Formats: sequence, structure tokens, C-alpha cells
Amino acid sequence: MKTLLMFISMMSMSVFFLGCASNVEEKQMQTFITSHVDTVKPIQKEQSLAWWDAATTGKSEDYDRAGDLTLKIRRIYSDPKEFAFLKEMKDSGQVRDAVLARQLDVLYRGYLENQMEPDLLKTIVDLSSEIEEKFSTFRGTIGGEKVTDNEIKSILKNQTDSEQRKQAWLASKQVGVAVAGDLIELIKLRNQAAKKLGFENYHTMSLDLVEQDVEELDKIFAELYELTNGPFAALKVDLDKKLAANCDVSVSDLMPWHYHDPFFQETPMVYELDLDVYYANKDVKELAAAFYNGIGLKVESVLAKSDLYEREGKNPHAFSTDIDREGDVRILCNIKNNESWMETILHELGHAVYDKYHDLEVPYLLRQPAHAFTTEAVAMFFGRLSRNPAWMQQMLDLSDAQRREIEQVSGKYMQLKQLIFARWAMVMYNFEKGLYADPDQDLNALWWRTVEKYQLIQKPDGRDAPDWAAKIHFAVAPCYYHNYMLGELLASQLHHHIVREILKLTSDENVSYAGQRKAGAFLRKNVFEAGDLYHWNEMIERATGEPLTAKYFVAQFVNTRTKY
Repeated sequence: MKTLLMFISMMSMSVFFLGCASNVEEKQMQTFITSHVDTVKPIQKEQSLAWWDAATTGKSEDYDRAGDLTLKIRRIYSDPKEFAFLKEMKDSGQVRDAVLARQLDVLYRGYLENQMEPDLLKTIVDLSSEIEEKFSTFRGTIGGEKVTDNEIKSILKNQTDSEQRKQAWLASKQVGVAVAGDLIELIKLRNQAAKKLGFENYHTMSLDLVEQDVEELDKIFAELYELTNGPFAALKVDLDKKLAANCDVSVSDLMPWHYHDPFFQETPMVYELDLDVYYANKDVKELAAAFYNGIGLKVESVLAKSDLYEREGKNPHAFSTDIDREGDVRILCNIKNNESWMETILHELGHAVYDKYHDLEVPYLLRQPAHAFTTEAVAMFFGRLSRNPAWMQQMLDLSDAQRREIEQVSGKYMQLKQLIFARWAMVMYNFEKGLYADPDQDLNALWWRTVEKYQLIQKPDGRDAPDWAAKIHFAVAPCYYHNYMLGELLASQLHHHIVREILKLTSDENVSYAGQRKAGAFLRKNVFEAGDLYHWNEMIERATGEPLTAKYFVAQFVNTRTKY
């Protein structure tokens, strides 16, 4: 890249003398993009493979290699002369071609984020890698014995003895103690970098760089808080009674460990029907593959390169990754044949098909989702099916009687699931906003105030530990979690549009999408192929006929009597 700007300058002079001054900036921009992609493309692929190796092996040398490659890429994007060139192009207003202008915008934001001192950048990358490695390899202990995440979740899901549940919950928080000090240091370093770039803090900068606005998000989350208060409180009263009865305690004595996952972000299975029994003797990988193939979104190539089963040292958290933006897409899971992992693999394959089916004619820089939350929306759209009675009947070959049994509780489960998640997303968004606003405050107290307000869960007496730090997203996906909630809103919007406009149905009753190739074709053509050609809200409006709105989520899960 050293000679790139000199070459652009020479090209500019030659174009000027040819009398095509109106196209100078666009020709300069295209030259810059071509050289830039030639430089970063192989490094980004190598980096993706390194992170994949690190996640699947847990080896320190793989994490070191991945961190080094991340730093190498960020140093490319930290070049002040190239950033000055991009700023000049942006300020000129002369890059008018829509595709070039979009690539300029993507590059400008990518470079802006990295305009920090090289030593500070290296420190941030190295520390982030160290924390991620700790999360990947750390195992909590119960009675001195190491336990996996799946074992902890199994105890919280099935055990009725409160003391054993408490010990499992405490084990899930031990990683928070191990990483909290480094994490707070990382947050301060991120803030330091953001302030030098003219932002209030890293949280504000992160939103701005992905075309989001703090005030807009505050408004969305405040509205959801008000709309969900009554329904969530009412459902939780019923849920708490069942949880208390299961563990033979009073409702007033319920503690965080009486819920069925470490953060109360998932739905406790307490309504007389355990959906796991329907999946216990099935292969959830094969079910997922059959479903996606049935809607015309083939996933064999994804699964062939994926890592799907639990083992020592492997990252315990599921994810999807696009290795090269040319079709090498993989997912990492730790599959068990139960409903939770059915949802997870459907979810991760949703991310995967979004990446796999980008149009290869779209420029490399734009061959990615329109936004983080739009790929989350697609993943959630498909993940919801694991508890859909019609989907379960078709995919699991259930009888009508079995389907009716599922239907008796599935609607309540789905509403509770969405309300629980909405309230959890409010915890994450508001805590993280406060975390970056003042990382020196009493973060343990802030965490529990936020949990009590939005999740209606009481803090254990005398508890003063960095429980918040046990959530890996604060380290590896900062200022991101709100996108999951925006994804839920868009998933409902896509569902409404496909049901009404693509499948031409008047109701979503009995809609499973199994075998509905029209649904797969719609998503491929209108969402996946365009990648990042358009601002996220323009893509949504092009696909569904209107910008992002919460009304379909509210109709589907909050005001359940409201019809589309």
C-alpha cells in the first residue's frame, strides 16, 4: 500500500489532462479499492482461519497467531495518510456512483475506527485476545471438579435441589472473577481510543460507526420497556410459581439459580411438556440440513467444514463464520440432541446461509450482511422454528395428538421466550451503556440494579462479585448485544411479509416454512444477495416495503390478540 497514494496522484493528473475531471475522484476511488482489496483479502482469510483454529483447539499458539493477524489488519486500517485520502474523497462529494460511494463509506468508517496510536492499538488487540482465550479455555468447578457449560446448564435445567443449583450457578460466574480486571482495563483502553477520535466514549463511537444512533436506540428500548412491563410481569408471576414448586421453595425465596440458565436469558421449560423428548432420538444436524435443503438453501458445504460436537479445549459458544467471502462458511456448535441445540443449529445456519448466498458479483468490501442485526434477524427467524408445532410435526413426523400436546403450551413458551429475551436485551444494552460511561463506578452494584429493574430477579444477599464479567459479549462483541433485539424486531417483520406477500396467506397459523422454497428464494434474492450494497434500513424497506418497525414483534409476542 505504500505506493498506492503516489499512483493515485499520478493517475489523477493524467485523467485531468484528458479532460475527464468530473470522474477523477471516482477513478481514484476505484484504484484505491482495488489495491486495498488485493492487500487485505488474503490476510483476512488467513485471520479467519486462525481464529477458527483457535476456537476449535483452544491452543495458545493459535490465539497468538489470530491476534497477530488481527493486529496486522488493523494496522492497515490505521494508516493516517490513507484515512486522509478517504476523508478527502468523502468531503468532496464527487464519488457519486452508488456502489463506489457505498464502498467509500464502508472504508471510511473502517479506517476511522482504527485511527489510534500503534502502541495503543496493539495493547487493545493483545488484551482482547488474552481475555477471549481465557473464556474459551476456562472451566468452572463444583466441589473441586471441572464442569462444562453444558453440564452447568443441565443442572440448572433439571436439578430440583436448590443448593446444587446454587453451586452450578456460582460455577458459571467464576470466569467473571478470572477476567474482570483485564476486562475493565480493556474497556478503559477502548474509551481512551474513542476519545482521541473525538467521541464521548467507546459505546457512542461503536454505534456511530455502524450507522446507529444512541438516542434512536434509547427510544426503541424505552418503548419496549413500557410495552412489555405488564405482559412480562404477569407471565413471570405464573413462571415463578412453577419454578418455586419445582424446587420446593417459596416464591419470595427464588434466587437467580432457580432459573434455567445462568443469566435468565432463556425460557425455563416448566409447562408440563418437555420438548427435548421429541428431539432426544433424532439427529438435530440432519434435521437442520433437511429443512434448509427443503427451502432451497443448501447447507451441505457449510456442515462439511463445520465443527459440531463438544470436546476439551474447544470454544463452548456457538457461532458462524465467513472465512473468505467466497463461499467458505462454517459453524461451530457443541451439539446435543435436544430442543435448545435444535434452535441453536437452525440459528447458526441462518447466519451461514446469509453469508453463503451473497452475490459474488457484489464487490468484496460489500459482500457481508447489511448490518450485524440483519444477519441476527435471519438467524432468529429460523431459530424460532424449533418450538413451532407445525414445523415439529412435519420435520419429526409427529402424530396429530403429539402436535396438539405441543400446541397447548408452545404459544405460551414462545411469548415467554420473546419477553424474557427482550428484558434481557434491555439489561445488556443499559448496563453496557453505563459501563462505558463510567468504568470506575461500582459495576457489580450497577449490574444488579439493572437486573432487578428489567428482569425482576432479586440479588442474592451480600453478593458482591463481577457477575457481569461472566458474559463473554462484553469482551469479544462489545456494544453489540442490542442488535439481537433489533434482530428479533426484523425477524417478525420478515415473517409477516413472507406470510402475507410471498405465501399469500391471511394468517400465520400453521406456517412452518418446511418445504416452502418461495420463502428461501425471497430471502436469498431480497436479503442475502445484496450484502451491504445498501444502508440497513434501505435494504429492509426494499425487501419488506417499509423501514424497520417494532409493530410486528409487538403484535406477534406482546399484544398477542392483535392481528397483522
